[in-house]
Amino acid sequence: MQLFWWCLRRSIGLNQLDFQIVGTLEASDDRSDFRQDGKHWLIFDSVRKLLLDGGGTINGNGKQWWQNSCKINKSKALAFYKCKDLIVKNLKIQDAQQIHVSFQKCMNVLASNLSITAPEKSPNTDGIHVTDTQDILITTSIIATGDDCISIVSGSEKVQIMNVTCGPGHGISIGSLGSGKSEAYVSEVAVDGAKLIGTTNGVRIKTWQGGSGSATNITFENIEMLDVTNPIIIDQYYCDSKKRCKEQKSAVQVKNVLYKNIKGTSASDIAIKFDCSKNFPCQGIVLQDIKLEHEGGKTAKALCNNINFTSIEVVSPICSQAKR
Repeated sequence: MQLFWWCLRRSIGLNQLDFQIVGTLEASDDRSDFRQDGKHWLIFDSVRKLLLDGGGTINGNGKQWWQNSCKINKSKALAFYKCKDLIVKNLKIQDAQQIHVSFQKCMNVLASNLSITAPEKSPNTDGIHVTDTQDILITTSIIATGDDCISIVSGSEKVQIMNVTCGPGHGISIGSLGSGKSEAYVSEVAVDGAKLIGTTNGVRIKTWQGGSGSATNITFENIEMLDVTNPIIIDQYYCDSKKRCKEQKSAVQVKNVLYKNIKGTSASDIAIKFDCSKNFPCQGIVLQDIKLEHEGGKTAKALCNNINFTSIEVVSPICSQAKR
């Protein structure tokens, strides 16, 4: 099946709607076939009590899109918009045009047993993207793409991630937040049980200078890192631009973040990097039971700027003194 563009819209419903994908849905490789909606392929809009499963495969056939990829208004292979009481499980999503699975303005979501894959060099192919969504659990899934394994952006709260394997890709990211001097809020995010293999980042919080708002009450625990370039990172000077970003005074506040039982290997000598804002230092950062080594058993380093942190039990590496 070369082209399957379909939109289901149902604002009111009392009974559960079961929708099964069996076999393979394959998108057209001709971008002109997407003239009706160039930003979505499959979209479920304003559906309540939806169960989507079936064990089938969604193939975005994204090669043509990757050659002309753009980071603004990313295209989505499978999108859920304003859905409530949603279950998505037992599916394979591969080679998306850009984002594989997107949850936007959704509530009470379970995403389970998903296999999401794209080549490591495929640009902007986030695995799961969560925006402005509350009460979502992502569990028991394998994600290997060319961008973020899971990205969580503004308006999202009560996000749980459990038993997820990532790699290759860019790791699990909160952000980016605050681009274009925007106000952004993310809270109550818990990652409990993850394995990251060969990713460029492990668990990351990234914010732009000039933004406002907060990223608060975040937990990363029980995580294994294997050959990860930046295992633990907070970057409040994120600048995804060809031009150098100007230094600005305002920033998204990063506060109350716990890192617990995180172990493994770093592909770089900097295993922990906290590059926080001079004007809005990171607050309430707790490191507990951390053991990260450079590949080959070499000693890794920690780099910390403008951060208020506490260490509990054995933490290695650890900042000798956080600059402020």
